[in-house]
Amino acid sequence: MNHYRALRRRLAARLKGQGLVHLQGGKPVPRNFDVEYAFRQNSDFLYVTGVEEPGCHLVLDGARETLLVPRVDAHHRVWEGHVPGPAEAKRLFGVDRVMYADELKKVLKGRRPVAPAKLRDALDELRAVKTEGELALMRRANDVSGKAHLAVMKATKPGLREYELQAVFDAACVKAGLKHLAYPSIVAAGVNSAVLHYRKNNAPLKSGDLLLIDAGAELSGYAADITRTYPINGKFTRRQRDVYSVVLETQKRCIEKAQPGINSAELHLFSMRVIAEGLKSLGLLRGETDGLVENGAVRLFYPHGLTHMLGLDVHDVTGGKKRVLPNPTKIPVRFVAKLEPGFVITMEPGVYFIDALLKDPALRRKHKDSVDFRLADSFLDFGGIRIEDDIVVRAGRAENLTRVPKEIEAVEAACEG
Repeated sequence: MNHYRALRRRLAARLKGQGLVHLQGGKPVPRNFDVEYAFRQNSDFLYVTGVEEPGCHLVLDGARETLLVPRVDAHHRVWEGHVPGPAEAKRLFGVDRVMYADELKKVLKGRRPVAPAKLRDALDELRAVKTEGELALMRRANDVSGKAHLAVMKATKPGLREYELQAVFDAACVKAGLKHLAYPSIVAAGVNSAVLHYRKNNAPLKSGDLLLIDAGAELSGYAADITRTYPINGKFTRRQRDVYSVVLETQKRCIEKAQPGINSAELHLFSMRVIAEGLKSLGLLRGETDGLVENGAVRLFYPHGLTHMLGLDVHDVTGGKKRVLPNPTKIPVRFVAKLEPGFVITMEPGVYFIDALLKDPALRRKHKDSVDFRLADSFLDFGGIRIEDDIVVRAGRAENLTRVPKEIEAVEAACEG
């Protein structure tokens, strides 16, 4: 209760004198007929209340807090079970006053609400820098998700299907008490690992191929976002080892550079240079490193961003207007801001061999002097490699929340169980 009360006070102070704050919680979403999707609370509402029940409201009137909860009848209790009433909700959530949601008009009557854009900016600004309470939740989400990744590594073997490993991950998270995933899991074997947001999760696993799993659970809304790539039969081939080493080296060097004050776009640019150097060493790229970055050749193999903010949303808010910076590069990135202590970001470089890019006639003409396309074509059955950890930006040394093996020998040992 103290954690959420402190966040409400920070929000009220940030908007002092600008009007009344009204936050509406989420509502159940119909799936079909009288069946609903599993409810997940609105992130802003969850941020300042911790309330995971649907149909609620919060009103901040200066220092006074009013939580409004649904008024339910006996029919609802028969089908849906117990819902806290005002007295119980006041005790559970530590607010000054609790009323019923159908009394909202009475609470708001004659009062001027804060402009939505100002409220949005204030929430973005506050949510960007995580408190120690928030970080404790994210450590736990990472711990459970990491152990689930280890369970998948041990279970992986040729002959299974991708969804069987998805089930292993899900079961490990639910068994630990985390019922919600932070996003739909990507479990991609072989060439599917080169599909950035692969969702089918139904292909068979073959010896000699790689498996990429991008999956994370959430705790009280706070997400983990972890990716590991490893051989289905437990042993990297020489070719897999070479490409994996390029990605791992890139990630480690980027984590070292994730210091307060560095521009996130410049960090991504750095990652592209390191990957370009690595692909040059493998003979896939040729020419000056800066030229390979500027002309886009490296993006044929590394087409996504290095990092994004992480928190109550897996792609979390980016910090409010005061943190928005112009992009100093010509390269599209997910967010552009100077990193600050308390930011939590992902670190996820990758190298992929994607048919749609490497076989594109226009791209082959454009990059014929920069890419050895004959060699690249021989990798089209390879798939892709991504390694992703969750990082807390701190002065001195970043904190890595993710504890899943990623060094080659450690990965092979984990696969052996």
